[in-house]
Amino acid sequence: MTPAGFLTYALALGVAAAIPGPGIVALVARALGAGFGAAMAFAAGLILGDLTYLAAAIFGLSLVAEAFGAVFVVVRYGAALYLAYLACRLWRAAGAGARVEAAARDRPLASFVAGLTVTLGNPKTIVFYLAILPTLVDLRGVTAADFATLVIVTAAILLAVTTPYAALAARARESLRRPAFRTRLNRGAAAIMAGAAVWTVLRRA
Repeated sequence: MTPAGFLTYALALGVAAAIPGPGIVALVARALGAGFGAAMAFAAGLILGDLTYLAAAIFGLSLVAEAFGAVFVVVRYGAALYLAYLACRLWRAAGAGARVEAAARDRPLASFVAGLTVTLGNPKTIVFYLAILPTLVDLRGVTAADFATLVIVTAAILLAVTTPYAALAARARESLRRPAFRTRLNRGAAAIMAGAAVWTVLRRA
C-alpha cells in the first residue's frame, strides 16, 4: 500500500468512528457509570472488535460473513441483551454509594468483553469493514507489512477517538459528588445504555 492509501483509510475510519453510534454511546454510558478506567477497558474491547473485522476483510472472510449472516444477527441480539443487562445494573446501583462504584471499577474484564460484544454486533462496524473497506483498499495487494500497519493505524485512530469521549464523560461523573446527583447520573447512564441496546437491535446498517 502507498502512503496515500493509508491516509485515505485513516481519514475514512476517523470519520466513521467519530460519528456517534452504539459503541460510542455505550462507551459514554460506561464512563458515566463506572469511571475512566472501565471506559478505557470498554474501548479496548471496541478496538479488538474492529481489528477482528479488519482481519476478516483482509483475509477474505467477507464471503464467509455473507454466507453466515445469521451468526451476525445472533451476535447483534446478544450485544443488545448485554447492554440491557448493564443498563439494569446501573439503574439498580444508582444511589448505592461509593462501595458499588468501586466494585464496578474493579471489573475491567467485564468492560472489555462488553466493548468487544458491542462492536461485533454493531452493523455500522460490519458495513465499514466488509463493504466500505474493499472500496478504499486493494485487499488482494495487502502484504503482511501492510496489514501490520493497518492494525497500528486502526488502533491508534480508535484510541484517539474514544479517549476524549471517555475522559469527558468520566470528568462529568467525578465532578458530581453529591449522592442525589450521582443517582441521577447513574440512571441517566442506564437510560443511555438501554437506548444503545434498542439501537443495536433496530439499526440494520
